[in-house]
Amino acid sequence: MYLIALTGGIASGKSVVARRLAERGAIVVDADQVAREVVEPGTPALAAIVQHFGAGVILRDGALDRAGLGAIIFTDPAQRAALNAITHPAVWATSRERFAAAATFNPRAVVVYDVPLLAEGSRAAEFDLVVVVQASTATRVARMVELRGMTPAEASQRIGSQASDADRLAIADVVIDSEGTLEQTVAQADAVWVRAHAFAHSKHP
Repeated sequence: MYLIALTGGIASGKSVVARRLAERGAIVVDADQVAREVVEPGTPALAAIVQHFGAGVILRDGALDRAGLGAIIFTDPAQRAALNAITHPAVWATSRERFAAAATFNPRAVVVYDVPLLAEGSRAAEFDLVVVVQASTATRVARMVELRGMTPAEASQRIGSQASDADRLAIADVVIDSEGTLEQTVAQADAVWVRAHAFAHSKHP
């Protein structure tokens, strides 16, 4: 198995790269999807969230009120850190189980961990390759306004709640610049695939 961490700030173009690598044959583990699963009703992580934030973050059907919780954590770094301390270990444990399952299924698999918050933690060294998708703040704000219906202020606040570009670049082995055309971004993703596929087969000839 060849394990890639794919990261980038919100609206950086990371999802475009993840989709392209999946098209080429990579097994993609989506950290955001795992994060939703580990806080489903009845999970230990959801119980811990209620204990810390109170029952007000739970909807009537027992599910997590993501919008309500988001309003709390995106304006309060201490509360965001508290949530991360609850959810990140659960997300990582589940994700590692999926990496192992992929390796068992195919020892030559290229596994891509699509993870927005890699730079905020300390796990970059656990991957064979760290790929950072990069776009300017202005481009990312414009994308969020156009595609997600955010105001410029909301978009800027969301960007500010994540790691800085410098933090992400500090852990990067490869940087994909998504400022250009879609075709240019896809071509850079293809170059990553060629490199990863070759290494995966050299590790397991």
